[in-house]
Amino acid sequence: MHRARLAWSPELLEYDFGPGHPMAPVRLDLTMRLIHALRLPDLPTLEVADAEPASDDVLRTVHDDAYLAAVRRASTELEPDPVRGLGTEDDPLFLGMHDAAARQVGGSVALAEAVWRHEIDHGVNVAGGMHHAQRGAAAGFCVYNDAAAAIRRLLDLGADRVAYVDLDAHHGDGVEAAFWEDPRVLTVSVHQDGRTLFPGTGYPGDVGAGRGEGTAVNVSLPPGTHGAEWLRAVDAVVPAVVREHRPDVIVSQHGCDAHGNDPLSHLDVDVDAQRTAQQWVHALAHELTGGRWLALGGGGYAVVDVVPLVWASLVAEAAHAPLTAGMPLPADWRAVALEVSEIEPARTLGSTEPVGWRPWKDGWDPADPVDRAVQATRKAVFPLLGLDPHHD
Repeated sequence: MHRARLAWSPELLEYDFGPGHPMAPVRLDLTMRLIHALRLPDLPTLEVADAEPASDDVLRTVHDDAYLAAVRRASTELEPDPVRGLGTEDDPLFLGMHDAAARQVGGSVALAEAVWRHEIDHGVNVAGGMHHAQRGAAAGFCVYNDAAAAIRRLLDLGADRVAYVDLDAHHGDGVEAAFWEDPRVLTVSVHQDGRTLFPGTGYPGDVGAGRGEGTAVNVSLPPGTHGAEWLRAVDAVVPAVVREHRPDVIVSQHGCDAHGNDPLSHLDVDVDAQRTAQQWVHALAHELTGGRWLALGGGGYAVVDVVPLVWASLVAEAAHAPLTAGMPLPADWRAVALEVSEIEPARTLGSTEPVGWRPWKDGWDPADPVDRAVQATRKAVFPLLGLDPHHD
């Protein structure tokens, strides 16, 4: 049995908002080129499977009929619908939008099904992670919400509890909204403070509602947070709440726009820190779910020196063949990346030096803005989960 499956079809590159848009297909193209240059598909622990467009029945589990109809009109007639977020600066129209976005969903949902049925342990869809899409509207470069659809499919298949961990620089608002009152789904988002970044949501006091109170967890970090601080924040919140939730499956979103080179955020989380967080999520899956783990892409707009490195690492991690920190990147890939982008690519996969982060259990500093942000989250949500914000 293959331990991991990567969903990929070249047609995923057709999700293209046009020249100059940050969500450029080249970021996926260079990622897949690096994955092949590293010979990851040759691993006996990894298989690559086509991503097919999701059916309307699948899309209806997380989106309204009127919205699906609007996306179809936009796809064929280029008819804008700004009330539903279609034809805006963030989400301009393009022919074939419906099929391209539905393919992202299809890839993630098929992986979720395979993980649940124990056909594989881990699934990866680097083209997924479209976490801003709402039930009736596009938002933040996201037309359909594949993460929410995958979680919904897991619940429909019989999962009692799912944990969703979002490490994108932007708040995972669409997924959170989809399960705001659902106690079966824990949504944890570690992101830049919404007062300083789109979508302007995801505050510590946002904890869910009704029976779902306490199952929305938001770590809202100040601009400038660097890799060691970011790992400290992840360590301070994510393992404790995920363990307390006792999920049957972990779904994670690995948008890599928290990097200091990313043009659309103001965090400073290096490749090494992001790779470390991947390892932590992977370990939690084996500890808590018998290995059931679905990992998705997401944001990330430093398309040469960040996105391919982080997501190739994610695929290798899922295949139980982690890449070596600081290893030289293949010369043939670097040549193609330079030709395609006219940007000098990274020479190595991060640094050979481990990230020197300090665990939360060693104590926190109320004068430190990152520690204050973390403690605000712990104080808001830990008691609702039966955890002690000062000790757990």
